[in-house]
Amino acid sequence: MRQTERFLLLICALLLMSTARAARVDTVNTYSQCMHKTIKAVVITPDDYSAKNALPVVYLLHGYSGSYADFVTNAPAIKADVDAYQCIIVCADGRYNSWYFDSPQDTASRYETYISKELVAWMDAHYKTIRNRSGRAITGLSMGGHGALYLAFRHQDVYGAAGSMSGGVDLRPFPDNWDLAEQLGPYASYPERWEAHSVINLTYLLTPGSLALIIDCGSDDFFYKVNLNLHNKLLETNIAHDFIIRPGGHTWEYWSNSIRYQLLFFNRYFSGVHS
Repeated sequence: MRQTERFLLLICALLLMSTARAARVDTVNTYSQCMHKTIKAVVITPDDYSAKNALPVVYLLHGYSGSYADFVTNAPAIKADVDAYQCIIVCADGRYNSWYFDSPQDTASRYETYISKELVAWMDAHYKTIRNRSGRAITGLSMGGHGALYLAFRHQDVYGAAGSMSGGVDLRPFPDNWDLAEQLGPYASYPERWEAHSVINLTYLLTPGSLALIIDCGSDDFFYKVNLNLHNKLLETNIAHDFIIRPGGHTWEYWSNSIRYQLLFFNRYFSGVHS
């Protein structure tokens, strides 16, 4: 057999090996009792999920105007990461503009309760999950980056690790943007709501070592300054965290790269707890 033929056979074998393992992507219907409606989510499980015992879970939150399908559509490589890291990924739906809190303005919008109580409970009931904070992480992009940190800071009994990609971690500089006033009321009328729902004002809930944290934002992003401010505040209060700044803006090109760092960070957290 000539060397060229051997090389081609080797390439074919490697391709077959790479396609032999493929994470499973399911779209599921979950029910929110607090909002009285069915909400879809994408659940990604490893190829050999059926042979596994309990697995850690990473909850992914989409950005403003997005949906539960955004990550598998725009960052499909996360399916390979599920196989590599042997975890479950849940791409939750937070409506296009919920900001992932229980809105004091729109009382029908209760996505904090849905994500951190109802969806987590649904996953634990229907999948083989590690059913405590040591096996759960949450992250997201933009609105979802804010949501992930907001939920993790306020529900440290639920999540052991959290991240943010280009997160809107301080809402106050943006009183006229992204339907925030629909969720919080006008800033001029309800400044205390904007203060209470901004992640940067919730760092008092943290103690050193209480959460494993990773924060990432592009240097050209319009949220760069508020992320830098959060980083400095965490430093002042001695809260350990990974902080990543790379060239880039508020784009899927940036987030497709960023999510790989986040999943690696969470894998190391899970491995440390369950080694």
